[in-house]
Amino acid sequence: MLRSPTGGAGHGTAAADERAMSIGTVLLRLRDEFPEVTISKIRFLEAEGLIEPQRTPSGYRKFSSADVERLAQVLRMQRDHYLPLKVIREHLDALGRGEQAALPPDGGQGPLVDGRWDHDPGRATAARIGRSELLAAAEVTEDQLGEWESYGLIVPSPEGSYESGAVTVARLVADLGRFGLEPRHLRAVKAAAEREAGLVEQVVAPLRLHRNPQTRAHAEATARELAELSVRLHAALVQTALKVRFH
Repeated sequence: MLRSPTGGAGHGTAAADERAMSIGTVLLRLRDEFPEVTISKIRFLEAEGLIEPQRTPSGYRKFSSADVERLAQVLRMQRDHYLPLKVIREHLDALGRGEQAALPPDGGQGPLVDGRWDHDPGRATAARIGRSELLAAAEVTEDQLGEWESYGLIVPSPEGSYESGAVTVARLVADLGRFGLEPRHLRAVKAAAEREAGLVEQVVAPLRLHRNPQTRAHAEATARELAELSVRLHAALVQTALKVRFH
């Protein structure tokens, strides 16, 4: 249950709840239920379009009680159901339109159809796929895949299967190849990704070792959030570097 910053309850807090709150006050209101939440996390969720607080003329964020409750909903769905932000946004938007949308299944796989989450295993993305499935889904040749594997851009398991994300990797490598970038040129990108993954692992390691089962379960959602931030930072740095070179 969300409490007022003063810890009180009852009629005396009703007027205070209606007043706009600073991001620091919001953090205090959320901390009891979500001890891992930070100001950076709140800003990240705003950047991802999960909340839209008002802004003062000088640019300061001002949150309503509805904003705080929406934040709490987002954090609960991340913590309790391990849902990605895109799925959470779609679910809350459906509720906002007055649709009777059922809570997405854990993982949020499948599209939202007529207020229900389609969890048909035949359409949901598999955790691992076979070699022939990868070739067909990515629309690449056996020779291309073999070359990418030799450079470590795509790595099969000992059994010969692949993470479903390998389809995206294969498509991107193929697209870059059309600009003359060969697999040997992309080894630095792969190495940078491994270093970033190691950094994320260091951050979430304490969460995975925590005594609280909910905190341990929250490690995966935290890792996804950190990965998204890392990708955005990488893109911003590349764009900044290119602007410097072209001006």
